Amino acid sequence: MPRIGIIIGSTRPRRLGAHVAAWVSDAAAARDDASFELIDLRDFALPHFDQVTPPAMGGTQSEPAQAWASAVEACDGYVFVTPEYNQWLPAALKNALDFVFAEWANKAAGIVSYGVAGGLGAAGQLRQMCGAFGIADIPAQVTLTLAADFENMSEFRPRPASTAALNRLLDQVVAWTSALDPLRAAAPPALAH
Repeated sequence: MPRIGIIIGSTRPRRLGAHVAAWVSDAAAARDDASFELIDLRDFALPHFDQVTPPAMGGTQSEPAQAWASAVEACDGYVFVTPEYNQWLPAALKNALDFVFAEWANKAAGIVSYGVAGGLGAAGQLRQMCGAFGIADIPAQVTLTLAADFENMSEFRPRPASTAALNRLLDQVVAWTSALDPLRAAAPPALAH
């Protein structure tokens, strides 16, 4: 059974992403075709990217970076939960992505984004990064707007259409993750951390 990581892409105090990720996790828990786990960037205390050797050349030396790389490697696919800050991907998520390289390859990912305009700018940038890492980003996407999916722009209240979009996204993440099994099986193991 595929193992899918639900990555919370914000580390801000009072972030909305933890509530959105809990919603994703609750929907995923009702499924029997994959196992899902929450992965919170806050738990890794990654510094600003500081590796002397690039991760593409095996340069994940620090203890927090190794723990993060191991969490990424343990998953067969991902659901990224990301806000949009000033029409961009959050710095914490971009930084975390940079600490890992080979562990991302031949895996599928879905994107749940949120913000004033649904987080479309952040999601687009994340899709570009997925391609560079060899992550197959699925077509289905969930875009949550602060006006429609959050009461008073703070309390998460997803619309029925957002819940339907999430179910389509989870279907595709599981299907694509399973379809990529042969590629992951044939690939050499990730470089030593």
